[in-house]
Amino acid sequence: MSEQSFLLPLSRRRVLQAGAASALMLAAPRGGAAPLQPGETQSHGLSIFGNLAEKADFKAFRYVNASAPKGGTLVMEPPGGTGSYDSLNAYILRGNPAAGMGLIFDSLMSGSLDERDALYGLVAESVLVAADKLTYTFFLRKEARFHDGSPLTAKDAAFSLNILKTKGHPTIAQSLHDLVSATAETDDILVVKLAPGRARDLPIIVASQPIFSKAYYEAHDFEQTTMDPPLGSSAYKVGPLEPGRYISFERVRDYWARDLPVNLGQANFDVVKFEYFGDRNVAFEAFKAGSFTVHEEFTSSVWSKGYDFPAFREGRVKREEIPDENISGIQGWFFNLRRPAFKDPRVREALCYAFDFEWTNRNLMYDAYKRTTSYFENSDLKAMGPPGDAEKALLEPFRDRLPAEVFGEPFRPPVSDGSGQDRNLLRKAVELLTAAGCTRKDNVLHLPDGKPLEFEFLDFSNVFERHTQPYIKNLKLIGVNARIRVVDAAQFKQRLDDFDFDVMTERLRMAYSPGEELRALFGSEAAKTKGSRNVFGISDPVIDALIDKALVATSRDELAAICRALDRVLIAGRYWIPHWYKPTHWIAHWDVFGRPEHTPRFDPGISSTWWWDDEKARKINFTGR
Repeated sequence: MSEQSFLLPLSRRRVLQAGAASALMLAAPRGGAAPLQPGETQSHGLSIFGNLAEKADFKAFRYVNASAPKGGTLVMEPPGGTGSYDSLNAYILRGNPAAGMGLIFDSLMSGSLDERDALYGLVAESVLVAADKLTYTFFLRKEARFHDGSPLTAKDAAFSLNILKTKGHPTIAQSLHDLVSATAETDDILVVKLAPGRARDLPIIVASQPIFSKAYYEAHDFEQTTMDPPLGSSAYKVGPLEPGRYISFERVRDYWARDLPVNLGQANFDVVKFEYFGDRNVAFEAFKAGSFTVHEEFTSSVWSKGYDFPAFREGRVKREEIPDENISGIQGWFFNLRRPAFKDPRVREALCYAFDFEWTNRNLMYDAYKRTTSYFENSDLKAMGPPGDAEKALLEPFRDRLPAEVFGEPFRPPVSDGSGQDRNLLRKAVELLTAAGCTRKDNVLHLPDGKPLEFEFLDFSNVFERHTQPYIKNLKLIGVNARIRVVDAAQFKQRLDDFDFDVMTERLRMAYSPGEELRALFGSEAAKTKGSRNVFGISDPVIDALIDKALVATSRDELAAICRALDRVLIAGRYWIPHWYKPTHWIAHWDVFGRPEHTPRFDPGISSTWWWDDEKARKINFTGR
């Protein structure tokens, strides 16, 4: 599935109590400055809620092999599996960026794959937080370097935050809206000031942004697409590439931060390479032939029936399901509310009744999936049953602006008889369309303005065609004309950025502890912002108000209640036809890798924690790399 959205870090810091000076004798900030003032804290990391899992003296994350060998090549498909790229600048709206560009940039702090709400020191060794939580002072490591050997300083970090806010991709710029200033006090001290009422996760967003070289961008235009590899500072740098075919990243052998706790046992491959294919079936055949080494499967028919080939039967290719504890993501057919045809929620709901998930799951997907029914599926943030007291308190002030169902059981997509053409559900669809003022003549459904209800499913791959065509057939039975249009990846991105589509197939990620991305996905301002993740065009003051509350929630329980209330309002809007999910990753790989004993909770850890095993490769006579 296409995941072209920028994945913003989610989480906030753990506030170490000022009284815990004995545990922190970080209690006097670096550089011999004055002791901490009342209410100030200094720590090796930032966290949204509760304590950091790792102590200040941790040596490495529990899910890595700290002594993992280095070497070999990891070859994968890019996220989405198909398409191409025309730019190495992944942080602006223009262009279709290459996969993996985040591999070359360091950030102030780095995340743990076992925690969704925490960051630990990378370029910044520690951070001092003011009593009002509006000023964050980052103390940078003096040994930090860019790949050309030049120092990475607070001036570079300040430059990066400021240019991302003013000229970066709209999704990033919006997330930094409440960043007041970022200034270099000295070469190794960065002071960041935030606006009152700022989003709860803004410190984490700030600390996770890529750090660019200020000197490099004094000679290069940040706002332009480019095929020149930018100057980075992380464990990898851009290697050989060929647009339309592949891009590779080479390990930086003298990487300045390779032995830090946040990096130990990671970035183990000499080369990480993304191979581009125009078709997923072609990509799978390439995997079977050994052209690349790891394949994440998203197609149930292939997972169930496609592994009857020699390398798999001989045990040279392995297949496994790895648990996924993330919120499942929002996948489905998204309505573009900017189109007049989709203004009435009764029309949108009627179209939902024409999709037979049960038939699709059994006949096309081997009953491998569960139906998605929530914007926060596979989590404690999902609305279930009637609202509890905390949810009622949040929703009650808006009762006169909300459908009655918000205060009862949340709407669930209809369950069909599995025939593929459930007459009762199609009859319900017609009733809803009639109630919305639609009329039918010569088997063509007309909207109240007299125009026929017809639309286009936009995609950049034909992978969902076999799911969409039976749905189109059912739509035809109720007088709705629909068709599929597949365009190349660049055109798809352009049309998506311009909101130039009727209905699109997409999957959007949702954070474990949602914060600023709620505004990016569902906020009214984002609905008007070209290139934003609010592809639906949702613009509702009630939703905005609930998002504002979510952004400043101070506990997980409070956030959960707000998200469940928000879920009810979003569900009542009928903004999409939800697809399906599974709480595991389907991973196939050639048996040439070593792996740590523990798998991280929120990621398979393939590119970060696995390593190349020469002995295994020789044993199976693997020659594909």
